[in-house]
Amino acid sequence: MDPQITSQVLRQARVHLLAHGECPPGAVQARIASSWQRSLRAGVQPVGRVSGGDPLTGTEMRQVLTRSEDLLAIARPVMDYVFEQIQDSHSMVILANAQSTLLHTLGDAPFLNKAERVALRSGAIWTEEARGTNAIGTALVEATPLRVEGAEHFLEANSFLSCAASPIFSAQGQLLGVLDISGDQRLAQAHTLGLATTAARMIENRWLLARHQRDWRMHFHTQAEGVGTAAEGILALAPDGLLLGGNRAAMQSLKIALADWGHLHWDDISAMPLRDWLARGHSHTERLHLAALHTGRSVFARLVLPLQATAAAATPAVLSSDRAVRAPLAAAPLRPAPDALAQLDTGDPTWRAAAERGRRTLGKGIALLVQGESGVGKELFARALHDSSARHAGPFVAINCAAIPEHLIEAELFGYESGAFTGARRDGQLGRLREAQGGTLFLDEIGDMPLALQTRLLRVLQERSITPLGGGKAQQLDFALVCATHHQLREAVAQGRFRADLFYRINGLALQLPALRERSDRDAITRRLLDQFNPGQAVRLHPDLAFAMAHYPWPGNLREYANALQTASALLLPGEDSIGWSQLSDDLAQELLRYREGAPMAVAALAAQAQPPSLPATDLKTLSHAAIAQMLQQCRGNVSQAAKLLGISRQTLYRRLKAA
Repeated sequence: MDPQITSQVLRQARVHLLAHGECPPGAVQARIASSWQRSLRAGVQPVGRVSGGDPLTGTEMRQVLTRSEDLLAIARPVMDYVFEQIQDSHSMVILANAQSTLLHTLGDAPFLNKAERVALRSGAIWTEEARGTNAIGTALVEATPLRVEGAEHFLEANSFLSCAASPIFSAQGQLLGVLDISGDQRLAQAHTLGLATTAARMIENRWLLARHQRDWRMHFHTQAEGVGTAAEGILALAPDGLLLGGNRAAMQSLKIALADWGHLHWDDISAMPLRDWLARGHSHTERLHLAALHTGRSVFARLVLPLQATAAAATPAVLSSDRAVRAPLAAAPLRPAPDALAQLDTGDPTWRAAAERGRRTLGKGIALLVQGESGVGKELFARALHDSSARHAGPFVAINCAAIPEHLIEAELFGYESGAFTGARRDGQLGRLREAQGGTLFLDEIGDMPLALQTRLLRVLQERSITPLGGGKAQQLDFALVCATHHQLREAVAQGRFRADLFYRINGLALQLPALRERSDRDAITRRLLDQFNPGQAVRLHPDLAFAMAHYPWPGNLREYANALQTASALLLPGEDSIGWSQLSDDLAQELLRYREGAPMAVAALAAQAQPPSLPATDLKTLSHAAIAQMLQQCRGNVSQAAKLLGISRQTLYRRLKAA
């Protein structure tokens, strides 16, 4: 906005609009003036109580959130990132759906209190019809990024706001919602609209990748460095080159219209036919190539094939240049190396975001620090990163810094020459760092490394060379570094237990893996583990047990969960296909009993309520003896009450006790 146009001028222009039905020429930006006209026609009053747009009820909001769960899952990590950039600036980040309903907000507490006064909160509706000109509603109407500053808002009550919003589109051009950054107008920053636009593009790219993970994808940019960034163009392709969808960057740079999806082919826009990409074989498809476009420009591009693109998927006919004949590919069958990260991915957006960030940085000389609670699968994740990287043909060397005795860890890591110390091998030892040459070194539980050893490791990482114990010639090192810990290393640094300079050296990019209780893909994990432990059988969890397991916090995370399912699977009798309470170890059954459907955290509270469980009595007979003992203990030995809660008769309970 022209800095000469003051708030007073804008207010006078609005008064003129109300009196004459039009804005004074040149007083207001064209988009804002059009929005003011729409607001006026909708009957919005600039001053006074807002009519319409009442916040949704709890039931209505739950329904909206359910319909928007995919968008929320994809957008939340991006919103977290944006909020990190604007934190402590009296601002907030907002996600709204295509109907202008606010779905999720993040912000500084003092500003959130101000925003609450004008209903800038989850569940509120910010259409132009309800609240006049505002960045959220107006960006959705105009379908373009825009700012609304101070008195440009149609409602006087909103004039303290500075808002920048960018619409979010699907890969087929459908309007999904809007990403907004709102703050105090007195502290407005010129870059806010750029940040909102970039964030919206990040969400769009994540949406495209999630929706088209089984399709072929072309990633491109006019600069090689732009491929893999939020500014890259992405196209989703069918195996014959048909364009299925793309992001905004692709549509704008290639001048693709919405009607072109499902009709246009890659060969229609590029002078480098898809056949030529595939003829090079899979080892070349994911490399960058310079591709000439029919527009006369050239782009750097790479073709990414899905995990399922085996020879059967890759050899269906690709359209020939005359579009009239389909012929099989002349190239050898395409057999892509398995994408280990994709194989581990069971659908959790947080895990997937960490995997994608790790995938893009590991091969660029950046050290990764994988963080997470014990048992979340940090080593599996690191190994999958290695197997999915350009170093996959090299070794993956894993070292648990907490498992090696302190007096041996230096020799284990750095190696030694013959005769370096008493008890040394006659021919010396290479050392784990040199064993990782050309591959990936994984230092697990790096937070438990002794301080003295941290100093030497730092020197090795800085110089990228090593001199074994006992002398010898310094040798250059070439490996990707991944470290992992369940400790809070920043706290360890503050307490003097971990070197700050080493922390900054290994923390090129921190990746936080979610705990099992935080993951949204637990059902998929369960199905995968049951299939793994029971090949060829459709084994399932009994509903009552499944409910308890879904609500149990699993302090040991994936490791504990997998062990429990493996043990339960081993205890199934021939012909059984349902895992119940009797297949659990006694101690786990006692823990899980507190999490059965209808039960509060403590079984004692359940006993006090005297509510029978929802599990059918026929299945309750499979409860372990430990579960019965636990119930009797909670009922203070009252057999009648325990039997009632278990859904069995007193006689059955006595029989079970005698059988024990």
